[in-house]
This record gives sequence, structure tokens and C-alpha cells, in this order.
Amino acid sequence: MEQSIRTQPPGPRRRPPTGAAAAAVPGPGRAPETAGAPSGPAPGSRPRPSAGPSAGRPAARPAAPRLRLPLRGRGDEPLYGRRRTGRPTRLTAIGTGLVAVLATLAVAGVDRLLFDGLGWLFGLGYLVVCFQLAVRVRYADLLAAPISGPIAFALALLLLEPVGSPGVTAQVVSLATGLALRAGWLFSGTGLAALIVLARFVAQRRIQRSR
Repeated sequence: MEQSIRTQPPGPRRRPPTGAAAAAVPGPGRAPETAGAPSGPAPGSRPRPSAGPSAGRPAARPAAPRLRLPLRGRGDEPLYGRRRTGRPTRLTAIGTGLVAVLATLAVAGVDRLLFDGLGWLFGLGYLVVCFQLAVRVRYADLLAAPISGPIAFALALLLLEPVGSPGVTAQVVSLATGLALRAGWLFSGTGLAALIVLARFVAQRRIQRSR
């Protein structure tokens, strides 16, 4: 008893409040209520998620960014800085005629320069020219390929075939002779172009019917 009295500090002893006094005094963990304070959540507090159909589901993860490479396998994407459409260049009717004449004259000029005449090199070059014309002409101008080839062939004979005597008659005779001697190359190249054009026409009609 003497020890408890000695440890108690001197002065009047405080009694715990009772009744209304206890309700007016705020506790150590509560802030005093003020009149007219808003009833919403206190600042700094996090709102609780409302219960709903997606309350128990986990949050969706953001999609990982895809790595884009400059090289693509499709034709409509850039390939080394160039844009490719996937379709070869098509020739119009006028373009087909120009290409046929220029290419045939070039082959005939090389043949005459190397062999002093128009021989097998001119014939093989004419076959290649007819093949390229039939493959690269557009669908609307398919007939230009088998027509432009013979015209270019005859023009090359007329300009580069050596003539024995001057004159118009000599030119006509030389042209007729050259066409007769090289009829095999002429009909082979023209027939090849006609077959390719016919095959393209039939294939295009089947595609249109299937659609």
C-alpha cells in the first residue's frame, strides 16, 4: 500500500468521465465530428469496388506489343522500302506494239552484226519476244500480242534484210523471200502467242463464272 501511494504522482486524482461527458470526449482513434460535414468518403480513402458480374473476375492484362519487321511475306507490305502489289506489269495494246517492234529490231540488229544476216538468233529472239508479249499483255488487249508479233517480224526483215538491188520492187521481193524462208520461225512465234492468249482468256472466263 505504501508502494502504490509513493508511485502515484502528487495532485488531485482524475476520474474517468461518465455519461454525456464520455460521449463528448473523442476517443484516441477518432476525429471529432463537426456539424455539416459531408457524408461521402474521406479524402485519401480508396473507394471499394461495387459488387457486380465482374467483381470476382481478375483484371485483364494489357496485350503485349507485337514486333513488326520491315520484311513481310505478303505483297501489299513494304519489302526493303518498296511497295509491291504482287502483280506483274501489264502492257496495253500500244505498249505491246512498241515492245514488239523495238525488241525484234534489237534482236535482228544483233544477229546481223554478229553473223552478217538474219538467221537462227533472230528466230529464237522472235520466239522469246512473242512469249513475253502474250504473258504481259493485259486481259482487255489480248489480241494485240499475236498481231504485233508478225508486224514486228516483217518490219525487221524490211529494214535489216540485205537487198541485192535498190528499188521498191527489190524490197518487196526481198521481203517475200525472207518471209518464205523464215516461215517456220514466224508461225512458231505467232502460234505460241496465240496459244498463251487463248489459255489466259479461258482461265479468266472460268474465274468470272466461279464468282
